[in-house]
Amino acid sequence: MNLKERITERVEACFADTVQLRRTLHENPELSFCETGTAAFIRARLTEYGIRYKTGYAQNGIAAFVDCAKPGKTVVLRADMDALPIEEDADHECVSRNNGVMHACGHDMHVASLLTAARVLNELRHELHGTLMFVFQPGEESFPGGANVMMRDGLFDGIEPGVVIGAHVMPDMPVGHVGFCPGNYMASGDEIHLTVKGRGGHGGMPHLLTDNVLIACQIVVAMQQLVARVVPATVPAVLSFGKIIANGATNIIPDTVYMAGTLRMMSEQWRAEMKKRIRKVAVGIAESFGAQCDVDIKDGYPSVYNDPLATATASRLAEQLLGAGNVEQMKVRMTAEDFGYYTQKYPSVFYRFGVARPDGTTGNVHTSHFLPDEQALKTSPAVMAWLAAGFLMSE
Repeated sequence: MNLKERITERVEACFADTVQLRRTLHENPELSFCETGTAAFIRARLTEYGIRYKTGYAQNGIAAFVDCAKPGKTVVLRADMDALPIEEDADHECVSRNNGVMHACGHDMHVASLLTAARVLNELRHELHGTLMFVFQPGEESFPGGANVMMRDGLFDGIEPGVVIGAHVMPDMPVGHVGFCPGNYMASGDEIHLTVKGRGGHGGMPHLLTDNVLIACQIVVAMQQLVARVVPATVPAVLSFGKIIANGATNIIPDTVYMAGTLRMMSEQWRAEMKKRIRKVAVGIAESFGAQCDVDIKDGYPSVYNDPLATATASRLAEQLLGAGNVEQMKVRMTAEDFGYYTQKYPSVFYRFGVARPDGTTGNVHTSHFLPDEQALKTSPAVMAWLAAGFLMSE
């Protein structure tokens, strides 16, 4: 029996345990940077499996290690472990016990898969060379992002990862399938906060005041022109405003108008340039009408960039394990992920694995009725383990 077959066999043997891991995590979700119980649960399982670990990263973060038979490169597998502030709307047997908190983004699936992958790889460590590093990361769903904080806290001090691998559930992909996208895959995500300040007054006498509502509207329209006429058409970019608060009345123009939006970019160069342009345009338009605009741009996650060579290797390994027909080519997404912090510094691969239920009841991530198919836990840990082993053994 070769290594691939042994990994598959051992993951299959652990399936019931993996399901139980996921259900325990799902029933006890915790919000970003509050994952004390989750972290304790993970530490207990690592101790049970005989895997050494370190703590002290981003409050609840854990880095676990398996040293293989011979020295070699370091391969990193990462799973995020925080939940979302969502009340679960479900009547199945495994639901959240914490009111208003739910694993609605599949992080319980991620952690359960990584724990089993670590368990299996530890059992097979004598057949490998190099070091396996397993990162259990808090705070993916909230700024400043657990990935960023863990690295600031010294996650990779004295370590040079050969590759960092992350996985995420895909609700519309069949179980047993995985998907890869080389190069730019997910966008950066910055928050834009603008406050127009001027002289409000009676709506029937606009010549006596600054129409701050009109100014805010002019700014929003101009921002869309920035995307359409400044950013190159070859660079995916989105600038959306989802909140405008003008607390006046039918005949009262308020002194201030507040706007909030999100900037999504695939290019770090144009991300920086757009933030400069947003500030300049917003301030300039307000001043041209006799008002002012305060600009507050909160830096979010950088874009996720999949190293092309590493992604090609990962895709080839996945085909060896699952068959070519079960490995898909993913399209770029304008959603954001703090895994981008890893990809900006190290060769990285962020891929998706299918969790779609055959009866169509999966729902979508970040919704109260998201329900992934636990049958995915038969293949997800195997893919993680096989990718890690493959990268360790590759030249």
